[in-house]
Amino acid sequence: MSDVPQYLLLSLPSTNRVYAEAATRLSVAELSVLNRAVLNSRLWDIGTTAISGVDYLSFAAEELDDRDVRLLSNLSSAYALYAVVDGDLLRPMTVRRLDRFDDDLLTIQKYPGKTNEQFTKLLLNVTLWSSRFGAQMLDRRLLVTDPLCGRGTTLNQALTYGYDASGIDIDTKDFEAYSTFMQTYVKRKRLKHQAAVVRVKRDGRVTGRRFDLTLAESKDRYRAGNTVTLSVINADTTSALEFLPRGRSDVLVTDAPYGVQHASRTSHRGDARSPLDLLTAALPTWVDLLRSGGALGVAWNVNVARRGDAAAALTEAGLRVCDEGPYREFGHRVDQAITRDIIVAVKP
Repeated sequence: MSDVPQYLLLSLPSTNRVYAEAATRLSVAELSVLNRAVLNSRLWDIGTTAISGVDYLSFAAEELDDRDVRLLSNLSSAYALYAVVDGDLLRPMTVRRLDRFDDDLLTIQKYPGKTNEQFTKLLLNVTLWSSRFGAQMLDRRLLVTDPLCGRGTTLNQALTYGYDASGIDIDTKDFEAYSTFMQTYVKRKRLKHQAAVVRVKRDGRVTGRRFDLTLAESKDRYRAGNTVTLSVINADTTSALEFLPRGRSDVLVTDAPYGVQHASRTSHRGDARSPLDLLTAALPTWVDLLRSGGALGVAWNVNVARRGDAAAALTEAGLRVCDEGPYREFGHRVDQAITRDIIVAVKP
């Protein structure tokens, strides 16, 4: 047995059977991105190990410090972390997640087409670590924007991390369902908050609706100003700069329409376009929302848009595509019509 410390990470059980089949492989890719982007490649031999019929994520490293453990604790699949002792004994290590709110903020909502919560967290993690601000994950209240936010799974993951969140979506039913859910949730959980839904006007006409929420997990934190904020706009994503601040978002993270269950609509007229058409139309606005060094992470169905075409669109928009090593290992099947992948690009 090598004298180099060995570690094992037990993955969370997934309620989604198809995702569970790919989860271990995706976790290897996720950890590999963390390792190279934030941990300065201090981990090695990243892979999987089966013990008594149970798969673990395995890796070797010099002794992990407290900060390393905290970063590893926020892997999307992290359930328990162990150090291997004397070759075959496992010593539990305390998992320390960022989570400020209960996980039911992510799991309560059930509706057709909802993105798996573990995958949403993975997408946010990989995008954040790829940005210039990945090492600040534990220290700063970042701003996460989802420019196609739907019913808010990405936004709720950002809030759970203690980050500010903003989103925009054209679908009125999704906007109403999400704003109603969040107002009901904070009241039921007795979270100190302020919430409002208002109409946004420009030049005397209504251009959209906005849901704003400020909250904290306790009254003391709220009074001290230790809050997080959520702003969601019911409008066309290509008009996001009319509602959201330019150059303020640390990361943009979105799960693009798959072109199967619902069309990729880019106007209130309901025009159906491919995800690639939507990406091309929206990218100039999305890039302007990002601060320098920020990253854009998009999940999409490769059966309706090729990776090379998506990469070309991101490059044309002035972004640097992360297209090497583990970034090529996130493709996985969702169902017969959908094979999902991730592409990440950074704003210089």
